[in-house]
Amino acid sequence: MTTLLQLVLYMTLLTFVAIMLGAILRNREWTAEGLKAGLSNRDQLPEPTALGGRAERAAGNTQEGFLLFVPLALVAHVSGHGAEALLGAQVFFWARVAYLPVYLAGITYVRSAIWGVGVAGLGMMLVAML
Repeated sequence: MTTLLQLVLYMTLLTFVAIMLGAILRNREWTAEGLKAGLSNRDQLPEPTALGGRAERAAGNTQEGFLLFVPLALVAHVSGHGAEALLGAQVFFWARVAYLPVYLAGITYVRSAIWGVGVAGLGMMLVAML
């Protein structure tokens, strides 16, 4: 497996972790009431805590990034541009790894800067294929 495809796998795992953190922290699933909400249809969830709301939004943002990253990585791999796109993929992945804890901690400007670094990584991937 190429390094680029490994990053697709790692990004898949990171996205899963973000989704699970979003649900667990948003619903406070370590409590009996939160576990009940997590196992329900979620029609009437209580308001999230500040941390729970950030976790839920971070999960959504990670999913959005995943939707942009995977096609670029797969097209780069299939078209033979995987080596050229690898640095951008690495920049994107590590930015996303840094993004989650910074978002959860509520560090606003740093979070936005890290997001921008991730977008730059996607741009690097795209330019590598043009």
